Amino acid sequence: MKILHTSDWHLGHTLYNYDRSQEQQAFLEQLSRIVAEEKPDAMVVSGDIYHYSTPSATTQKMYTDGMLEIHRACPEMAIVVTAGNHDSSSKLEIDSNLWNHFGVKVVGNIERNQEEVNLGKHIVEVRDKEGKLKGYIIAVPHVYPQNFPMLDTETPREERQARFFQALQDEVEKINTDELPVVLMAHLSIEGSDRTGHDETAGGIEYVPISSMGEGYDYLALGHIHCPQDIKGNGRHARYCGTPLPVNFDETYPHSVSIIEVRRHEAPQIRTVEIENPMPLVTLPKEAVTFEEAIKLLEEYPDDKPAYIRLNVLIKDYLAPDCNERASGAVKGKKCKYCYIKSNREKQASDDRARHISIQEMQEMSPLEIAKLYYQEAEGEEMDEELCALMDAAVQKVREKNNLR
Repeated sequence: MKILHTSDWHLGHTLYNYDRSQEQQAFLEQLSRIVAEEKPDAMVVSGDIYHYSTPSATTQKMYTDGMLEIHRACPEMAIVVTAGNHDSSSKLEIDSNLWNHFGVKVVGNIERNQEEVNLGKHIVEVRDKEGKLKGYIIAVPHVYPQNFPMLDTETPREERQARFFQALQDEVEKINTDELPVVLMAHLSIEGSDRTGHDETAGGIEYVPISSMGEGYDYLALGHIHCPQDIKGNGRHARYCGTPLPVNFDETYPHSVSIIEVRRHEAPQIRTVEIENPMPLVTLPKEAVTFEEAIKLLEEYPDDKPAYIRLNVLIKDYLAPDCNERASGAVKGKKCKYCYIKSNREKQASDDRARHISIQEMQEMSPLEIAKLYYQEAEGEEMDEELCALMDAAVQKVREKNNLR
């Protein structure tokens, strides 16, 4: 079974108040061409279709038009879409019955029929144009761990997530008499995954071991983490396909969709098709320099080269009040768009001199970075590895508790 794996489209996302619909439209057009060339048996979209739970009418139309074009590119291809933590599960499912007529299965939430969970809703058969069964897709939308349904009275609350995933795979095992490949979809964060560039403040993020995903799948199509990567473990193979377009300047890795050849009880064959962004995100320069050096580079940036620009500036005390005005003026008449200044403070020679940080710098720092800075100023020495690990563990526990609220 041949699968096109994509996720985290974040349609409707704006970057420093700049509209990105042109880039998002360009991605959907590229995706349609990839589908026409690859002719997959199925395309799986593992959550975060939209960036906001209440997307604008224009964004929703872009999605609808794009999906119809993708369907026309390969009418026999099954399309399975699940909700992510950025999506409204109920809104995504409003027109699911209509989408069924175009071979699109939309799964936004877990459904209960007379207090029983409808497991069949999450199991999708994949057939070729002759109607021959090629395999199964198990579609699970984003659900916080504490909100998974109770399938029996014996399973503790903290184990319901793992129980749900295994129950679905057990259901498929009952009907999969021909030993066809099984693809499991999920939108969550696997422990040990590379979260480079990922903004963990948006919508919360939960961490689960790969073992919690159960036994019975041949490929786990993950969404949520934006950095593309393979995750091996538990005798199965999982992958984050990553974002097709960068959501922030720190997502400096290539962006793509994944093409997967899946066979039962075999390691899947994986390759990627890169997505070209007509408006790349550029940090100028890569290494921090003084503001005057940075503004000169911005002034010299080619007039006809589209890009979003952030300046990477090294400062001693404070930036001049007119720095943003000067940067905005430097891009007038150019196709690039100035976004903001990333401030990097010079290391002070004297430990006695207190460090002053701006609100913007504070927002860009992780809790651990702030704790290390405070410890340095309070104790006059660096936090050791043990303290750093304890602080990191405490932050994770706070985030988990916040997800309960």
